[in-house]
Amino acid sequence: MHAWMVLLALAALTAALSAEAGAQAALQHVDVFTAGEGGYALFRIPAMETAPDGSLLAFAEARKYNGGDPGVANNEIDLVLKRSEDGGATWSALQLIEHAGERWSSANPATVVDRRGRRVWVIYLRCRPGRNTETTRPGTDDMLTLARSSRDNGTSWSEPVDITAAARDMADPHWACTVVGPGGAIQTRTGRLLAAAWKARPYVPFAIYSDDRGRTWHRGEPVPHAAGNECQVAELTDGRILMDIRQNHGPTRMQALSSDGGITWSEPRPAITVGEVACALERLPGRSRRANLLWTGPKGPGRANLIARVSRDDGETFGPEIPLAEGPAAYSDLAVMKDGRVGMLWERGSYKTIAFTALPAAMFRERR
Repeated sequence: MHAWMVLLALAALTAALSAEAGAQAALQHVDVFTAGEGGYALFRIPAMETAPDGSLLAFAEARKYNGGDPGVANNEIDLVLKRSEDGGATWSALQLIEHAGERWSSANPATVVDRRGRRVWVIYLRCRPGRNTETTRPGTDDMLTLARSSRDNGTSWSEPVDITAAARDMADPHWACTVVGPGGAIQTRTGRLLAAAWKARPYVPFAIYSDDRGRTWHRGEPVPHAAGNECQVAELTDGRILMDIRQNHGPTRMQALSSDGGITWSEPRPAITVGEVACALERLPGRSRRANLLWTGPKGPGRANLIARVSRDDGETFGPEIPLAEGPAAYSDLAVMKDGRVGMLWERGSYKTIAFTALPAAMFRERR
């Protein structure tokens, strides 16, 4: 190669790296939910959606008395929402979606937009006081799987629809409950609403789906030989579905593939190396030959140092780490915004806040 060609290549690479570094440096983290707000001890389990009108919807668990999970430490959890109409720069006042009662829990939201009906769905769980994934009794209503929808971009919500009987086998003496997500439900190219889910006990991932815009729901088969829980899905270029699964043990997450829209799944394969934590998966917009996928999660050690990784080959491999935020960081969820950026909602500062970050599209473009 001629010297001038080498210099040009180096200059192009330097410019690309400088642009990426500049994009990272320019990231603005906006706190959406803050511990103590509204009388709640703290907020956890973020879920994010872009409504049909382009407004952003940020969902969370509002944990009233302490940071404990549903049914733990005598806690009470409400399902709440904030909206943004300016791309995440400012957010509305706290909106209560559900308060189920003293010491009850309304928790673990997963969201999806029905593009054809222009309706937003949120699927979540409702727990009786003192009941959780470890103490829920099979065949009972200790923990329900519920769904609500909004026809006005998250301003108001329907009454809950109980989809528990579709989401779990009530006759199975070992199937205590079904939990969806959190986050990361999708609508496929066929119009199917599809949400990753997991059963307890033991923890096994699968999916639930609706082919009639949420009127009825069905459950698919479990991922074979997979011991995992909190999971998300993305549609690949050829219509297959990729599920990214939090592992119960070991250093790597798991992935499984479905060729029938989430009804059956392949054997799981090892995926990204990360601790046991909920992570986000989102398909990036574009018409590349193979789907570009964005993944976010904490690099570590522990739940700290949030990063992104991009796959340009339908999830078979993921590229180098892209640093997003230093310091404590845990769960995250993603949504493609109307202007092509990716909105990220994530747990920040040892659960002191849930923050929003708009990730520029340039950060994930393939270098040429």
